[in-house]
Amino acid sequence: MNAVITSTIINCNSLSPSSWISGDNWPSKLLLGEISAAFSRRRTKVSCGKSSPDDYHSTLKSLNSRGRFPRKSLGQHYMLNSDINDQLASAADVKEGDFVLEIGPGTGSLTNVLINLGATVLAIEKDPHMVDLVSERFADSDKFKVLQEDFVKFHIRSHMLSILESRRLSHPDSSLAKVVSNLPFNISTDVVKLLLPMGDIFSKVVLLLQDEAALRLVEPALRTSEYRPINILINFYSKPEYNFRVPRENFFPQPKVDAAVVTFKLKHPRDYPDVSSTKNFFSLVNSAFNGKRKMLRKSLQHISSSPEIEKALGVAGLPVTSRPEELTLDDFVKLHNVIARE
Repeated sequence: MNAVITSTIINCNSLSPSSWISGDNWPSKLLLGEISAAFSRRRTKVSCGKSSPDDYHSTLKSLNSRGRFPRKSLGQHYMLNSDINDQLASAADVKEGDFVLEIGPGTGSLTNVLINLGATVLAIEKDPHMVDLVSERFADSDKFKVLQEDFVKFHIRSHMLSILESRRLSHPDSSLAKVVSNLPFNISTDVVKLLLPMGDIFSKVVLLLQDEAALRLVEPALRTSEYRPINILINFYSKPEYNFRVPRENFFPQPKVDAAVVTFKLKHPRDYPDVSSTKNFFSLVNSAFNGKRKMLRKSLQHISSSPEIEKALGVAGLPVTSRPEELTLDDFVKLHNVIARE
């Protein structure tokens, strides 16, 4: 694997009153006004880094202004630490003139950072109430647009191609777009699968994910149960990097697990591994892992006979007893190309 892991940790232990906001304790019985007031009373204790208008107080105030409660079904956990939004944007190297896709803008705290850096932001938000909130907040900005869509069902590729084509007409030197997002945890895997094959549209994808999931995606160990087809997909289409961990105390409501920021530097299609058919390559990978503990000469029998698979493994320089969790991306590429030639 070519993943990179850096070990910076963002911490602010006193940021959230975890004694009464924790795990699944969503605030169905607490008025957000009371919660906001509680944070205000603790203001001298929750200071963490530089002051910013988008911190715990303004986030809760925004929600309270519309009587909104975070919706568990949408995986909503709102960021309360403005410094982390700054570091998300920094990880993506957002600068003047960039076009950024944000998935799930929430109250617009990260959006505000991106716009202030000079980026144009397209936000995709499923919750109609949050769409109204950010639409109102950035009504005077010509650098912001929000669409009410379920991202995993949205045709983002065709939409982005149209946008980039229009931008190139007026800005011939415009670069590829970027993705910067504090994702709802429950759609992270789907989002990764959708975005990473778009190296002709996006240069970087910077996501805030569950910490354990981030580690599994970025640096799984061979010969372990954590090694899966998605790891092959990630390294086929990108160079992943684990940036830093974000303790759970930085969110409202507080989730059960910590989060982490991960950067996927997308490869341009011309730099993808050389396979005769991308579709057939991933079909082979998925078939191999369907029988994860089986040897490949067994799990790939629907593609070729067992003796033919053994022969292909030998030509690819792999043991005939190979199992899928023992093969790197390069190994799968070699095996696929040998089988495709026969």
